[in-house]
Amino acid sequence: YRFRLLILFALISLGIILFLWLNSSNRVNVEADQHIDITPTQIRQIQDIGQWEFLSVNDEELIDTVKRGFFSDAELVRIYYGTLRFGIDLHKAHPHWIHVENDSIITARLPSIELLDSNFIDEARSRSFFEKGKWTAADREQLYNRAYRMMLARCMTPENIKTAEANARQQFTQFLKAMGYKHVRVGITPR
Repeated sequence: YRFRLLILFALISLGIILFLWLNSSNRVNVEADQHIDITPTQIRQIQDIGQWEFLSVNDEELIDTVKRGFFSDAELVRIYYGTLRFGIDLHKAHPHWIHVENDSIITARLPSIELLDSNFIDEARSRSFFEKGKWTAADREQLYNRAYRMMLARCMTPENIKTAEANARQQFTQFLKAMGYKHVRVGITPR
């Protein structure tokens, strides 16, 4: 009985040694593929976002005018409220605006920062502060146009454009990283 047990043990040991020797050249390697890619479908889905706002500036302008009359002067003072929204329109992106460099970096060149809506004066909130005399629609239109130009001059400054560009870089970088890309570089097309 002991002899059979010893032979069985020797055969099992020989089988294990033979198995290990035959598989000694087998190796398993796991390597991470660092190559990334962005598909045309993903690019189209990003572009379908369209306009993307990165800065909004609220402004109010007090505009007045006086019409000299023979017996009395007419005066009109109006307050105009507006919100200027600065951002990008991804539909204006150049071809190949987003691509992969060196198989590992997503590079995006965003369109330049622009005023997203040219109708930024809130006419529902704008009101007459003081009104004396008779005023025509043309007179009111002239005041509106002055307020429009003043808001543009006050709000569309190089500082606000730079702030919107910085916000665009930061938010778009976070957006691409949330899509799973680790190495991202975002630039803005100069105005």
